[in-house]
Amino acid sequence: MKSMKLGSLALILLLVSAPFALGADKEPAIINPGPTPSDAIVLFSGKDISQWKNDKGADVQWKLLPDGSMEVNGSGSIQTKEEFGDCQLHIEWATPSEVKGDSQGRGNSGVYFQGRYEIQVLDSYNNKTYFIGQAGSFYNHFAPLVNASRKPGEWQTYDIIFHTPKATADGKSVTPGSFTVLHNGVLIQDHIEVKGDATTAAKFSGVAPKGPLILQDHGNPVRYRNIWIRKL
Repeated sequence: MKSMKLGSLALILLLVSAPFALGADKEPAIINPGPTPSDAIVLFSGKDISQWKNDKGADVQWKLLPDGSMEVNGSGSIQTKEEFGDCQLHIEWATPSEVKGDSQGRGNSGVYFQGRYEIQVLDSYNNKTYFIGQAGSFYNHFAPLVNASRKPGEWQTYDIIFHTPKATADGKSVTPGSFTVLHNGVLIQDHIEVKGDATTAAKFSGVAPKGPLILQDHGNPVRYRNIWIRKL
C-alpha cells in the first residue's frame, strides 16, 4: 500500500511539472485572429502583387480581375520574393466555370512549398484522374483522404500547415517534414510525411531551410485570391 501511495505521488508530481517541462510556462503572444491573423504576411489581397515575381525574376503578368482575384494567363508561374520555411498558408482558388478537357487537363495548377513540394490544384468535381494527382493531393506522393471539391467556378480554400524536411547534423540523412491540409474546411491530409524528394517538374531540389512559394501556370485560367501566410 505504501509503495502504491508513493507511486501515485510521483505520478501527480510528474503531471503537475510536465507542462513546465514542455515550455507551457511561456506566455502565448496575443494576436487578432482575423479573418486574416494580425501576425500573417498578406501575399495577395486583391490588388497588390508586389510580393511576387515571375519565374524569370521580372514583374508578374497574371491578369488582375475586378473581383479581387488574379488569373493564370499563360505568362508563366509566379513565386514569392520572400522565402519561407515552416508555415501556415491560407489560399483561395477557383477553376474555370466553363469545363474544358478532362483529367489533368481540367483546371490544373498547383501550390509549391519551397518551390519543391506541390499541393495540387485541379478541377476534381466529377473528373476522374489518378488519385495522387487530384485536387488536394501531395502531388505524386499522397492522395487526399476525401474529395472535398466544389463545382467548377466556385471558390475553394486550402488551409495548409507545412513543416520542412531537415538535414541531420551529419548531413547524411533527412528528418521528414509534414503536410496537414484542410480543403474547404475538411481535413484531407493528416500530418503526412515530406521526405525531401521534390515533386516532378519542381523548380528547386534538395533539402533547404527556406524557399519561395510558387503558384503554377499549367496553361489553365485558374484564379487565386486572399493569400496569406504565417511563419511558424
